[in-house]
Amino acid sequence: MFEDLSTKLESAFKSVSGQARLSDINVAETVREIRRALLDADVNYEVARSLTSAVKEKALGQGGLASVTPGQQFTKIVYDELVSALGQEQEEITFSQVPPTVILIAGLQGSGKTTFSAKLAKWLKDQGKNPMLAAADVYRPAAVDQLRTLASDIDVPVHSIAEKDALRVAKEAVSEAKKAARDVLIIDTAGRMHVDEHMMDEVSRIRQTVNATEVLFVVDAMTGQDAVNTARQFNKQIDFDGVVLTKLDGDTRGGAAISIRNVVDKPIKFVSTGEKMDTISPFYPDRMAQRILGMGDVVTLVEKAQEQYDEVQARKLQSKLASNSFNLEDFYGQLQQIKKMGSMKDLVGMIPGMSKQLGDAEIDDDTMKPVEAIINSMTIEERRNPQIIKGSRRKRIAQGSGTTVREVNDLLKQFGQMKKMMKTMTKMNKAGRAMEGLKNLTGKRKFH
Repeated sequence: MFEDLSTKLESAFKSVSGQARLSDINVAETVREIRRALLDADVNYEVARSLTSAVKEKALGQGGLASVTPGQQFTKIVYDELVSALGQEQEEITFSQVPPTVILIAGLQGSGKTTFSAKLAKWLKDQGKNPMLAAADVYRPAAVDQLRTLASDIDVPVHSIAEKDALRVAKEAVSEAKKAARDVLIIDTAGRMHVDEHMMDEVSRIRQTVNATEVLFVVDAMTGQDAVNTARQFNKQIDFDGVVLTKLDGDTRGGAAISIRNVVDKPIKFVSTGEKMDTISPFYPDRMAQRILGMGDVVTLVEKAQEQYDEVQARKLQSKLASNSFNLEDFYGQLQQIKKMGSMKDLVGMIPGMSKQLGDAEIDDDTMKPVEAIINSMTIEERRNPQIIKGSRRKRIAQGSGTTVREVNDLLKQFGQMKKMMKTMTKMNKAGRAMEGLKNLTGKRKFH
């Protein structure tokens, strides 16, 4: 996401990069390019104008700093204004002091409400909550079945009824949640192809009847300004508490994310970047601003890694690396851990500078499938001892995995190179720790 906007903003900064200082001329030129980049990204006109006016005022009001270049100074100003436009601070869900906390999910049809409802249930469950879902989208064909299927995958109960009575579903769900000691109830409401009075009225009545703690409005980030306009209309009618941006992994220009906070004056609370149940995360304005400016998002990447981190497994892996016994079975296990962290495209976007280096290269979750197929076609002995895989074995593995002998050869060659690199890094780490130990023992004496 935001690749096009990031590229255009980087291009705009060239007007001040390499300059001795910020001046009226280079600031005006850069601000003009930034405004054009924001408008091209489908950012609301008033938001783009306000943001760039603030950038210009701050840039001209600052004197030159000896420690930073004009380009760095300008980037920091734009970063600060983007964070401000996106909401400044991360805002969490409000939980009721008396359970259950009732979270109402609203939005247009096709925005991803039902999928998000299940994702939110899983996310809350991972946070130690005990959630329950209610299928109040009683009009869309198969909506109830979809929610049941998703809920079954994450082992969360769903309350539904045969009749098309959304208000009754919501009321009964609250009673059921109390009986089952469920501390959070997520109600998936019906959407329409467009905003209409009946839908607004139904959501309003459900909110009043169940005394909803939180109302989240789900918008498809790919719809750009339409998403912002829909959010404005919904907010006038039901006064929601927060926004959820879905499909941020798609071909989105980013305009909705930057505009919506200012237009409706409500915080973005969650973002969703895929179909899998774990592709949801709280919204952090500073991290999003970093990604827009091409700085990556290392903090989120580390958090995702920590979610999959197994300390016992990590120690075993470290021991294998130290003894140079890391094999294809271990490598396959690490691939599965990476896959659990989210989509490859999203992960790559979190690494500073990686999106720029890859350019327009397509990155999808199928990239590693041939590698997995090759490893799965090996015997246990072959995975643990790759050095025994010679001509006839390679041919058999290629046939079994639907790949070519050349692809099998490439994998084995790359794995061998990776092992050598890991061995070198392990030795360097050992040497570094030994040197640090010597320094600690001998005070400040230097070793060469």
